[in-house]
Formats: sequence, structure tokens, C-alpha cells
Amino acid sequence: MAAGPIIATHGTPVLQLRGISKRFGAVQALTDVDFEVREGEVVGLVGDNGAGKSTLIKCVAGIYTIDSGGVRFRGRPVTIHSPKEAADLGLEVVYQDLALADNLDIVQNMFLGRERGMPFWMDESSMERAARETLASLSVRTVKSVRTPVASLSGGQRQTVAIAKAVLWDSKVVLLDEPTAALGVAQTRQVLDLVRRLAEQGLGVVLISHNMADVFEVADRINVLYLGRMVAELPVKETTHSQVVELITAGRSGDLGLARPEQVTL
Repeated sequence: MAAGPIIATHGTPVLQLRGISKRFGAVQALTDVDFEVREGEVVGLVGDNGAGKSTLIKCVAGIYTIDSGGVRFRGRPVTIHSPKEAADLGLEVVYQDLALADNLDIVQNMFLGRERGMPFWMDESSMERAARETLASLSVRTVKSVRTPVASLSGGQRQTVAIAKAVLWDSKVVLLDEPTAALGVAQTRQVLDLVRRLAEQGLGVVLISHNMADVFEVADRINVLYLGRMVAELPVKETTHSQVVELITAGRSGDLGLARPEQVTL
């Protein structure tokens, strides 16, 4: 693989993956993947279908165990065996299906499975206050009441609730899987603004998306996966849409990405 440009960024590395490999039977899903997220930045993670994006995220989230390689979180080696262990560290994933319960309100969804209180009694006032404070800290103004049933929310509002739920628990890294998929223009704008606010608050944010316009608008760096290999890590200000598309589809663009096969002389 050709060496990418040296990237000068601010922030301390909070999540570092080194040499991550994962196989499912005969299928090599990830091969020697390096990936890093720093405090206060948005990292775009892009790649075609089957490139390994979901597998990489599930390895980070503790859904899959890695076959080889190492993970460091806030500077120390960690082994993540389950989503709960990932959450306890400060890693939260917002999946594309959002995992929200339509029959519950915003507060109940944000605390689902982590309710405050004692057996047979929940501290509703404390949870409601925390939900309001979290939404306010993210400058969310599209939700009128935290007691609104999720079933009545728009797509953008639902995505906002899912993201707010992720940051409620003192998260350090939030991974967003296609957060603007199926959203209209105005709702997409709300979500992208929220993504930048997460970084401004010092969180590391990973944005997985097929929408290059969204990635280029909010990301500081773009990492490209191609057939399970990380072929490029690029600063947004020093790359173009066409370069990223070529890396996604062919694994290289000019001197970037996979090395070209050597010419064989007969």
C-alpha cells in the first residue's frame, strides 16, 4: 500500500486499532486494518458494500471478536468482549435502524435498559431532567417535549434522539452508521449540524456513510476501506470527491491506496 500523506490534527488519540484482522470461515473480512479516532474530530469511514465497514464497527463494539491485532482506548490496551464492555469504556454505536422503541417516549428510550431508581420504582424526574439537559447541551431545538412518543417523531428527530441517547452516558467515541440515510434535506442538515457539535464538545466521532457530500461537509479525515483493507487515510481539505470514489471502487487513485502491480517483462 502506498504511504498516505502525513496529517496534522489536534486532539489526543482516544481509539486506536492496529493490525485488526477478522475472518468468517473462508472469507477474510478484514486484513491488517489500522484506524484511529482523536478527540474533537469527525472521521469519515467509507467503502463500497462488502468493504468491511460494518465488520470493523462490530469489532469495535464488541459484537465480533478480532482474530488478530490490538485495540487501545485512551492510551491503554483493551479487549472488548461485548457491547456492554464497549459502552462501559465510553464507546457508543448508533446503528442505522436506531433501535428505538416506538411505543415509548424520548426519556424512556434514552434510558432504556439503564433506568435510574430502585426495583419497582424509577426516578422519572431525574431521568427527564437528564434527557432535557443532554438535548440542550447539543443545541437540539426540534424536539418540543422529552415526553413526546418516538412514534410521532420525524426521521431527523428520531436520529437526534438516538444520538443524544449515545452521548448521555459520558461517551468518548460515538460511531454513527449512515445517520442521514432516508432523510430529507432539512432533516439531514439537522443531523450534520449535530455531528459537528459532538466533535466540538471533544468527542471522537466516526461517520459511516455512502453520501460523499455529507462526509466532505463534516469530516476532518476520511478513511477508505477496500475489500477489507484500509487503503487510505486522507485529510478532507487535501483530497477530492473523485479521488475518494476511485479509492472506494478500485482501491487506488494515482499514488494513493494499493500499490500498482509490478510490470512483468517476458
